[in-house]
Amino acid sequence: MIGYIILGLIILIILGLIYYYNKFIKLKNQVDESWSGIDVQLKRRYDLIPNLVETVKGYAKHEKETLENVIKARNMAMNATNIEEKAQAENMLTGALKTIFALAENYPDLKANENFLNLQNTLNEIEDNIQNARRYYNAVVRDYNILCESFPSVIIANMFNFKKREFFEIEEKERENVKVSFS
Repeated sequence: MIGYIILGLIILIILGLIYYYNKFIKLKNQVDESWSGIDVQLKRRYDLIPNLVETVKGYAKHEKETLENVIKARNMAMNATNIEEKAQAENMLTGALKTIFALAENYPDLKANENFLNLQNTLNEIEDNIQNARRYYNAVVRDYNILCESFPSVIIANMFNFKKREFFEIEEKERENVKVSFS
């Protein structure tokens, strides 16, 4: 009788191990897939920025420093190697892009330019897509991290080296309005 109980416990432990391992694999793949969704939208934004800068350059020749900051922020974002660096660079790029659109207020011809308006609308659409992709990514990372820290799944996480993932977050200063100076 004791032999059956021990055998039953061993089978139960093996089934639990298989269940949690598969759950980790499923969430790990969802995290990777959701990150690729963010990456696709960021690539679309990177591709759009040179056109935007060229359009603005034609109207706002005295704003060279602002345009250089946008290009610099774009290059930093493209060269970021991990999620934390990427998040910081993307926050900086978002702020730089807001500055360009704020500058357009001072150049009525630019503001009325059809190409600029199309680029602005496309960029707004991409920003919305990035925001949605970021929300999905952070939700999947939250579920994955909860699994990494909860009992008994923490045992499986440690056995198979499943590590917590970083959130893709917005810095507090990025939530503030952009200050533009026309001196």
